[in-house]
Amino acid sequence: MTEPVLSSRGLERRFGGLVAVGDVSLELYRGKLHALLGPNGAGKSTFINLLSGELAPSGGTISFRGQDISRWTPDRRSRAGLGRSYQRSSVFLELSVYENCRLAAQSRLPRAWSVLRNAYASFSVREATEASLRAVGLPAHDLRLASSLSHGERRQLEIAMVLATRPEVLLLDEPLAGMGSEEAALIVELLRTLTPSHAILLVEHDMDAVFALADVITVMVNGQVLESGPPDQIRRSPAVLRAYLGDGEAHR
Repeated sequence: MTEPVLSSRGLERRFGGLVAVGDVSLELYRGKLHALLGPNGAGKSTFINLLSGELAPSGGTISFRGQDISRWTPDRRSRAGLGRSYQRSSVFLELSVYENCRLAAQSRLPRAWSVLRNAYASFSVREATEASLRAVGLPAHDLRLASSLSHGERRQLEIAMVLATRPEVLLLDEPLAGMGSEEAALIVELLRTLTPSHAILLVEHDMDAVFALADVITVMVNGQVLESGPPDQIRRSPAVLRAYLGDGEAHR
C-alpha cells in the first residue's frame, strides 16, 4: 500500500482531567474514504479539529505527506491541501452563493487579498468557483444570497467552498446533516466521484451512506478507538454492536 497522505500517531487532547481524544492513530490514503463513527461525545469532532489545526494536541503527532504538521496553523494546513467542512453552517449569509465560493477559490492565489489584484479577472478562480458549484448541484453563477438558501443548500455550498480550495484531503464533519433525501443522495454520489482523487475522512450519522461509501470505518467511544476495519468487519463486530450500532444492525 502507498504511504498515507495524512496520519495521526498516538494523538491526544485533554481538557483538564477530561481525555477527549486518547491515543488515536489513523491513516488516510488517496482514493479511500475513511468513515469515523461513534455516539455523541465520542471525540469525533475533536479529532477532526486536531487534524485541521483548530485545536493543538496534548500529545502525539500529525503527519502530512510524511512531514510533521502537529504545530502548523489551520491556515497553513489548508494551503498545503487540507480542506474541511463543519457541523454548523459557516457560510457568509450576506454574500451571494457565487461570492462565497469565489472567495474560497481566491484564497489559493498568491497574494490573494492584494488590493492591486482584480480577483474577477483570474481565470483559475472563476474556473474553480464554477466547477465546485456545479459539482454539488448548484448553478455555476448562483447569485442568490446565501441567507435565502435552505439548510440543505447551505450544506451543498459549504462543500463547494471546500472543493474550491482544491484540497488533497477532505475532512467532512456530518455533511449530510439536515438534508432531505434528494439532497443527501446528490452528496453521496458526489463523495463517490471525489474519492478516487482525494483522501477523505467522513464523520456521519447516516449509516446507509457510511456503509455504502466507506472503504474503512473507525469507531470511537469515549475518546478511544474501539475498532477499525472494513465495513463488513465493523457491521459484524460484537463490540461495536454493543457500544453503538445496536444488535439489529448486524442483520441489515
